[in-house]
Amino acid sequence: MAVAEARSLTVAADQKLHTTQPSLGRQIRDLEDEVGARLLTRSTRGVELTPAGRVFLDHARVVLSQVEIAVESARRLADPAKPYFVLGFLTGHETTWLPQALQLLRDELPDIHVVVSSQLSPQLAVALSQGRIDAAFLRREEGSSDLGFRLLVKEPLEVFMPSDHHLAAFSAIDPQDLVGETFLSVSGRALSRPGTAPALRVVIDDYLKHCGIDIKPSHEVDNLAGVMSLIASTHGVALLPVYAKNLLPGSVTSRPLQGEPPTIDLCVGYNEANASPTLKIFLSRLDELIARVSNKTG
Repeated sequence: MAVAEARSLTVAADQKLHTTQPSLGRQIRDLEDEVGARLLTRSTRGVELTPAGRVFLDHARVVLSQVEIAVESARRLADPAKPYFVLGFLTGHETTWLPQALQLLRDELPDIHVVVSSQLSPQLAVALSQGRIDAAFLRREEGSSDLGFRLLVKEPLEVFMPSDHHLAAFSAIDPQDLVGETFLSVSGRALSRPGTAPALRVVIDDYLKHCGIDIKPSHEVDNLAGVMSLIASTHGVALLPVYAKNLLPGSVTSRPLQGEPPTIDLCVGYNEANASPTLKIFLSRLDELIARVSNKTG
C-alpha cells in the first residue's frame, strides 16, 4: 500500500515505512513470490501497479482495515466497562469533521474510547452493515438497505487538472470543454457491493449524461491520492468533490463548473439494527455537529 501510494520505493521506505530501500525491495519481491504474480513495475513515471497489483491492493486495503477493527473489537470485549465507539471516515474528511465529532462525543461521555477508521465510502458501507463500525461519514451507497443516512452537506463537484493545463486559464469550466481531454474517473467497481457502482461514480456518470457528453475514462482509480497522481502524470482532468482540495499537491489545481454543478451527499450512516446507546446520543446531536463545522469553515 505504501509503495502504491508513494509511487516510489525510496519515498515509501524513507517517509512511510522507516526502513531502507533495499530492504523494502526485497520484501516486495518476497511478496510477489508468495502471491505468484508481478505486482509492481518501474516506468519513467516511477513505480506503478500492474493489473494484478491493482486487484491485490484493493483487497489489501480491505484486509488491513478489518484487522484494525478486529483488534479494537477484541479490546472492547476485554474491557467492557470502558465505552467504545468506532467511527468511520471517508478518507480526506477527517480534517473537517473529526475534531468536532470527537468533542461532541466526549462532551456526553468523557471516558469514551473512540476508534477512528479511514476508508473508502463503499468499504465503510460494508463495515456498517457487518457491525464493524458504529457510524461513518460516507456517501449514500447503493445496495445499503440496512443502513440509515442523515445528510450533513451537499458537496459540489469541480474540475481538477494540472496547474499548467490550458483549462486552468478559465475561472469556470464549460462541461463541453472536457470533451477530447484525457478524462480520469473513480473506479466503477473497486470495493463496491456486487452489482453496484460507488456513489461518486454514479453522480459523475449521470452529470455527463445530463450534459449530453459521451466520455469514456482513460483511467480509473479508487482513491483520491491515486487520482491526483494520475492528473499530474497523464495531464488529464477529473470531476471530484470540492473537499478533494484538502489533498491538492502543488502540481494540481481546480476550477468550478459553469452552470449548476453536480453535487454529492456527505452523510452520517449507521446500521439501523445497531442499538448502541452511544450511537443514539451521537445521532441526536448531529444538528449541533453540522452547526459547529459550519462555524469553523464558514
